[in-house]
Amino acid sequence: MAEKLRITLVKSTIGAIPKHRKTVEALGLRKLNKTVEMPDNAAVRGMIDQVKHLVKVEEI
Repeated sequence: MAEKLRITLVKSTIGAIPKHRKTVEALGLRKLNKTVEMPDNAAVRGMIDQVKHLVKVEEI
């Protein structure tokens, strides 16, 4: 596993279900095309798996 993950919001959360909106916000993503770096652990991977249709993930 990589040490960190670069997560970018590539699709709007306007039509998403409320649980997915909250997950995206918990990842630190507020606006479209915003990028955050998070540690690569099971909790973050689980959150990403829930909203994989809204985000792009790169290992760094």
